[in-house]
Amino acid sequence: MREIVLDTETTGLDPDSGHRLVEIAAIELVNHLPTGRKFQRYLKPECEMSPEAQAVHGLTLAFLADKPVFAEIVAELLEFVGDSRLIIHNAEFDLKFLNAELKMLGFPALPATRAVDTVQLARRKFPGAPASLDALCQRFNINNAHRTLHGALLDAELLSEVYLELIGGRQSHLSLDRDEIVAGVPMGAPIRVEVKARLGRVARVDMPSEAELMAHAALLAKLKNPVWTA
Repeated sequence: MREIVLDTETTGLDPDSGHRLVEIAAIELVNHLPTGRKFQRYLKPECEMSPEAQAVHGLTLAFLADKPVFAEIVAELLEFVGDSRLIIHNAEFDLKFLNAELKMLGFPALPATRAVDTVQLARRKFPGAPASLDALCQRFNINNAHRTLHGALLDAELLSEVYLELIGGRQSHLSLDRDEIVAGVPMGAPIRVEVKARLGRVARVDMPSEAELMAHAALLAKLKNPVWTA
């Protein structure tokens, strides 16, 4: 199963007010695990940057001045995304911006039904608990110390780990026996297992006592044609 973890950064909070995308990143998952394939582009927004947004992601108009506009990368983006399910943290926000950009270029919108919103997943799994990406990284012991500013690619990478935990987590190794030793090997290589020898357990013999035999005989004497005396 192929899924795409997706994140964006923007010039503000509302595309209806003229705010635009300034970064988009996508990470490919197959069977819930990253394959190493990534898509990331900074974008020239062709509009002003709100100070609040710049404080969040640190991207300036000067830095973005020589970057492509959305129209130049849209075909490559759509090819990478394909028809895969989208994994997005606060999906309504990112889809609203993406669909505004697509609409301006005459492309069909990405339906909300294609997206899995990890904020909603987290709220269902941990009612009343914080559902921000930072809070979920802390809950699942995912190292996000390098996240001093928001960035679409970094956030997508962290989200791919959070998503895996939200849907059940990854079994780090297969334990066949408490005494086995699994040698460290590269991902995908055969696993060599060395199992320590164990001493066989001596069978325990339990014989009835004389008093128990007499009590059993007395019980049988009260029964009509007991099968135990046949």
